[in-house]
Amino acid sequence: MGAHESMEHAEHAEHASGSNKNIALLIAIIALFLALSEMLGKSAQTESISKNVEAANLWSFFQAKSIRRTQIQTAAEQGKLTLSAATDEAVKAALTKQIDTWEKTAARYRSEPETGEGTEQLAKRAKEAETARDVATDKYHHYEYASAMFQIAIVLASATIITGMAWLAWTSGLLMLGGLAMTGFGLFWPHLLHVLHLH
Repeated sequence: MGAHESMEHAEHAEHASGSNKNIALLIAIIALFLALSEMLGKSAQTESISKNVEAANLWSFFQAKSIRRTQIQTAAEQGKLTLSAATDEAVKAALTKQIDTWEKTAARYRSEPETGEGTEQLAKRAKEAETARDVATDKYHHYEYASAMFQIAIVLASATIITGMAWLAWTSGLLMLGGLAMTGFGLFWPHLLHVLHLH
């Protein structure tokens, strides 16, 4: 092998080594983004589960309050019927007082802004928890797609080192950008997939 050929081989090996360093750096950057999207995905998944449990608990409390309110309203209506037939003034006074107490309790069960535990407030809180759950679930789906893109990008970048095919590195870079876009949508526009799905 002549000196000229040896120089060419050395330059080629150095170029390949430099390329591999660039690909290794690309893989490290993609792995960083993958870790970030996985962390965001776990956080969104945890929030989705938490808000789902909160909504279920609030709806259960709402139902219990509604049933209790219906029972009290029924008792008040029954008391009014009994009151109309009563002749003794002491009985009438006692019944009137009891009916008033029942009606106030039923009204409090319907709306209790100071505690947030009236059926109106419970329904509102449950709907807010459901909305928060849906947003967290939508975020989670975006982060899952982003993670998949980052994982495929890492595989393609790794294949570039073995095969030397530059188009694999470019495809890996494009997938990385796609993953970043999905992560951004998860952070700032979590309903994107629903919007696209509906059209």
